[in-house]
Amino acid sequence: MNELPVRPNYWKVFLTFARNSLVRDMTFRTNFLLQCVSSVGWTAMNVGFYLIIFQHTASIGEGTGWDRDRFFLFIATTWFINSLVQAFFMPNAQEFSELIRTGGLDFALLKPIDTQFLISFRRIEWSALSNFASGLVIAGYALWSLATRDIDPMIPSWWSVLLYVVFILCGVVMMYSLMICLSATSIWLGRNQSLYNFWFYITNFSRYPMEIYDKGWGKPLYGFFTFVIPILLVVNVPARLLAKPISPRTNWEWQMVGLAVIATVLSVLISRWVFRLALGSYRSASS
Repeated sequence: MNELPVRPNYWKVFLTFARNSLVRDMTFRTNFLLQCVSSVGWTAMNVGFYLIIFQHTASIGEGTGWDRDRFFLFIATTWFINSLVQAFFMPNAQEFSELIRTGGLDFALLKPIDTQFLISFRRIEWSALSNFASGLVIAGYALWSLATRDIDPMIPSWWSVLLYVVFILCGVVMMYSLMICLSATSIWLGRNQSLYNFWFYITNFSRYPMEIYDKGWGKPLYGFFTFVIPILLVVNVPARLLAKPISPRTNWEWQMVGLAVIATVLSVLISRWVFRLALGSYRSASS
């Protein structure tokens, strides 16, 4: 009688990866603390930079409604998403090309577990989550300022907060999908350092409200990064749901929310297809 194959418990595997990564980071505690301090310092410099900007203007983009407090909520959302991507996916994507070059991918393919899962979660950069903590502080301050100001105070509903969390996760998924597509090209290209640079360049567009692109020569960028590579939806959708009242909403805003859901599903399907297609072209380093 043939025995049924044992299905791996993915959650336990993930927890094992997380624990091993934490043990490795704690082995070099000074280095871990320096990375955390460096990340928080970079965040503080960004806050100072935007405080200087808001000494000269009332909002980011004329008539957009992104005043100082709302924009700080926007950049806090950026840090939430980027810190999760940098903690869970970036170090694995950077190591993927080395696995191909050194033949380590051969061993990954032999494991009785989904290769994309193994490649994506085998290492966690815990120090990157320090920016997530910084985002919590900035978001808390921005929400407190919005709720207590004399003119047009705003307290988000529990429905807005729930949607905010859901669409932050959608943003993380879209960023991960883009990253895994770029990583998969390592199988065809060998090294793809320039493509990682490309990833940083295009994700920079997501750090600002999408209204600033919807004018003049920015319109092609607005269309491309909304409908082709939907990087503008990653931060703009969750930040808008929390930073602005849930009602009334214009039709185009609801359409953008629906587009973010569709883009998340398509991103996962396309990245999965690209990764499996790349694995089909893989030739062992020893062959």
